Formats: sequence, structure tokens, C-alpha cells
Amino acid sequence: MATGTTESTTRLWLRRLAWLVVIWLASVAALFLVASALRYLMAAVGFSA
Repeated sequence: MATGTTESTTRLWLRRLAWLVVIWLASVAALFLVASALRYLMAAVGFSA
């Protein structure tokens, strides 16, 4: 195989991995926001965590 093809393939996989990490971090952040909002709501109506 040509070196250019291997570098191109490696770069493609690194970009895919980067996107996977970005999407995972965004989903964790969204989950944190929803959990925080629920906790705040529960505290507002009198439930304690």
C-alpha cells in the first residue's frame, strides 16, 4: 500500500475517534444538565436529595 493511503486512513480514523469523543462528552454534559435540573426541581418542591 502507498504511504499516502495509510496516512489518509489513519487521519480518517483519528477524526472519527475525535467525533466519537466530542459526541460522548456532549451527551455526558446534557445528562448532567438534565440531572441537575431534576435535582433543583425536586428541592424546589420540598424533596431532599
